[in-house]
Amino acid sequence: MNMPDVPRDEAATKHERILEYIKGLKVGARLSVRSLARKLDVSEGTAYRALKEAESAGYVSTRERIGTVRIEKKQGQRDGRLTFGDVAGIVEGQVLGGAAGLDKPLHKFVIGAMELDAMVRYIDAGSLLIVGNRENAHRRALERHAGVLITGGFGTGEDVIRLADETGLPIISSKHDTFTVASMINRAMYDRLITRKIMLLEDIVNTDSAPLTLRMGETIVDYYRLRERTGHARFPVVDDRGRIVGMMTARDAEGAEPGETVEKRMTRPPVTAHPSMPVAAAAHRMTSEGIDLLPIVDRHRRLLAVVSRSDITRAMRFAGKQQPGETIDDLIWSGFAEEKRTEDALPVYVGKMTPQMSGPAGTVSEGTLLSLLTLAAKQTIREVARRGHVVESITTYFVRPVQVEAEVRLMPRLLELSRLSAKVEMELHDEHGLAVKALAAAQMIDPL
Repeated sequence: MNMPDVPRDEAATKHERILEYIKGLKVGARLSVRSLARKLDVSEGTAYRALKEAESAGYVSTRERIGTVRIEKKQGQRDGRLTFGDVAGIVEGQVLGGAAGLDKPLHKFVIGAMELDAMVRYIDAGSLLIVGNRENAHRRALERHAGVLITGGFGTGEDVIRLADETGLPIISSKHDTFTVASMINRAMYDRLITRKIMLLEDIVNTDSAPLTLRMGETIVDYYRLRERTGHARFPVVDDRGRIVGMMTARDAEGAEPGETVEKRMTRPPVTAHPSMPVAAAAHRMTSEGIDLLPIVDRHRRLLAVVSRSDITRAMRFAGKQQPGETIDDLIWSGFAEEKRTEDALPVYVGKMTPQMSGPAGTVSEGTLLSLLTLAAKQTIREVARRGHVVESITTYFVRPVQVEAEVRLMPRLLELSRLSAKVEMELHDEHGLAVKALAAAQMIDPL
């Protein structure tokens, strides 16, 4: 493999030189800490840190049994689709060829359990053919711009491997049989669908434009000028390397001398978050910390963007309308429906305890009962307050066991509802009367 020339900018750090070298590699090129250290004449520790930085930035991908490979930099939001590299990891596969295409997404998989001519009709670009040791099928799939997964631990011919490298489409070998492989991939696709629907901070923030900041050494006068120009009152304070060191607010500036530097008045340490944090977790952090602006930073605490409480509130309302797929909570709650209203106009939920809800003792498990009570409390708060919230605590009393196949009633009672919190008392009754009682406390995310 022809290596690109190593950048020789004397002003650049070793770390930066390694990153530039990695960016200059051809997509599909394999890397290692040892080879980087030897090629660029740096320590293995320096090479390792730079390689991890390149992986975090999306220039390389490291996978078990495959190694570290130069990839095309990932852009945009998560689309939730599996890549060929994901499949290789899921099925514990070995990449025989076409490593350059490991980060290409696939949109479907095809099981090659028919004659070749019939099989070809189902193979199109971006699909994955799951087949045994049939080299003619391997070749035809690659010619139709599809990847190949060989089951049973078999390999393939050298000419097929060369074709995979030329087309940039992976050919993977797995020790598992076809049924097991298909089940593993299908499950992973389903899990990915659920994960895709979990809204992260990186989905709602704009990292294309630099956030408004103050720099260390600037004064209170600079703060008021920026405040007057933008209309905002809260700004992150960064050092000369773009790393956040504090937050400057109107309260911090109150009573300060005009020539005083912001680092003497700012609030530190600042509360920050990473782009991969779920929006719901960020909302809870902002509410509990009592802040209205949350800086988003990378692993080196360099400021990427900021998100406001109003941004979080809008995102939470949108996320509440999404259908993430069938989670465990969905399975537990699916058999329950609203029966009627209480005198306080609160819903009463009725459902049947299924055998899947049973525990080791043969009765309904305590975890299932706790989940039911929590879900009913959240549903009640959502219907009454119509605002985002997070359950902070729940106290549960198990009066007696609940039998499998029993029909139960969930009866809520709203004890308190304020702009900041809510408390709901829950009772679960079966045919014999009260079985479980709980008190749930929730924190409102978007107080009025």
